[in-house]
Amino acid sequence: MTLPDSPKANVLIYLAAFCVVIAGLKEARDIVLQVLIAGFAAIAVAPPIFYLKSRGVPFVLSLILVMALLLGIVGFMAGVVGSSINDFTDQLPMYEDRGREAIGQIVEVLHRFGVNVAVDEAIAGLFDPGQMMGWVGGLFAGLGSVLANSFLIFIMAIFLLLEASTFPTKLQAAFGDQNRVVERFQNLGSSINHYLVIKTWASLATGGLAAGLCFAFGLDFALLWGLLAFLLNYVPNVGSVVAGVPPVLLAIVQLGLLKASLILVGYILINNILGNFIEPRFMGKGLGLSTFAVLVSLVFWGWVLGPVGMLLSIPLTMAVKIAMEGRPETLWIAVLLGPGADAEVRLERMQSGEIEALPTDGSTG
Repeated sequence: MTLPDSPKANVLIYLAAFCVVIAGLKEARDIVLQVLIAGFAAIAVAPPIFYLKSRGVPFVLSLILVMALLLGIVGFMAGVVGSSINDFTDQLPMYEDRGREAIGQIVEVLHRFGVNVAVDEAIAGLFDPGQMMGWVGGLFAGLGSVLANSFLIFIMAIFLLLEASTFPTKLQAAFGDQNRVVERFQNLGSSINHYLVIKTWASLATGGLAAGLCFAFGLDFALLWGLLAFLLNYVPNVGSVVAGVPPVLLAIVQLGLLKASLILVGYILINNILGNFIEPRFMGKGLGLSTFAVLVSLVFWGWVLGPVGMLLSIPLTMAVKIAMEGRPETLWIAVLLGPGADAEVRLERMQSGEIEALPTDGSTG
């Protein structure tokens, strides 16, 4: 059967193929997440492995040391979450009593200012510790399903690292010099690695400061709230905000309004200083993505791959953008995903005749 050769028909075919691929990703979510996490883990740990190798440590020993450290970190995270949830379950009746007292105090303060509030189930639910921990449990549910298969993920990451040196040769043999596929692959790896390294250090600082803040005020489960801040800092724009909600609500129940307000101010300072000043300074030129593309990617990958997809949304979108840059007929997608400054530079080069405009008739230029 001959396919119609027209721009409109091509657009419909591409959209249909896109929908089929996305449906397949949703159905195979568990397998796809394991492969993606293994790939990103391999990219993240490759620099320290090759650094140790350059210092004279055998490659296999370097691989074992780095992966053992990573496995220990994952085990620590799983232990913190498990023990915190168990401890919370034991203290739940006490938190429920304090929650009712906190609601009564807030209503009494509002009454003094002439504001009459009826305490219904919706308002009470905001300070229900069980409901609050349910939110946290939901956030960790997707990660927990991945951690359950952590052994398989580690095995896949190890084999990826063992074959890392042969990837350029395989790509060259498979594609030749077509669209400089080897160069694009190396660019993808370096971009994702740069993002993961900077973001991980920023997330460690955010989680450490959040845990220290909660510990200083005597808030229960300080390590859990630090871990939550560490993980959600990978979620752009909204992650740090969401990470502060459970500890602040628990502080209202456990410590009272004054200390809860101070903890809230502390979270705001941590997120603003690290997120708006320190992190962008070390991120360099930035992500190469527009702000709108970042928000859309957050929603899209969260819908396709669940909560863990939100954590991986930026690296995945960066990979899509770099892949779209490789072909003239998809270059326009990469331009739309990029920041406005890059588009202005490209427009100036087009107007000066340095480069040609993008094809609009479905041709490859």
